[in-house]
Amino acid sequence: MNDQVKPVPEGVHTLTPHIVCAGAAEAIEFYKKAFGAKELMRMPGPDGRLMHASVSIGDSKLMLVDEMPEWGALGPKALKGTPVTIHVAVPNVDEVFAQAVAAGATVKMPVADMFWGDRYGVVVDPFGHEWSIATHIRDMTPEEIAAAGREAMAKGCDDTPKTE
Repeated sequence: MNDQVKPVPEGVHTLTPHIVCAGAAEAIEFYKKAFGAKELMRMPGPDGRLMHASVSIGDSKLMLVDEMPEWGALGPKALKGTPVTIHVAVPNVDEVFAQAVAAGATVKMPVADMFWGDRYGVVVDPFGHEWSIATHIRDMTPEEIAAAGREAMAKGCDDTPKTE
């Protein structure tokens, strides 16, 4: 190993999402419109599909690849859903949420003030990836969050069953 080479390069975080999209080039354009992403690089393969691409959103990077079923690389639509939500912290959740919807995202959870101290909403992008978008609006201790969570769950909500 070369002592001059940093094992985690400058500007790279230790955790970076790497997503599969049916149409990674189109996804890049969507992320530019929805989240103000800046394209960093793209590497097309011989057939034109993107073997690797990356964008930056805020201070973080997102890596993308085109679906390649022959390599087991399938996106959320091919898998009929995703268990993963990509979280984006922004200065103005309402503005970014509206921008994402205008770019073509579908609302999964409208923006609202949440018990844990964020204003928060969830969209699904045209490629099937879920994005939570939030602005922190209130500092709370872990104990305050736990108490507020218990209170919120006791009140119930449309998709949370009430317990007797």
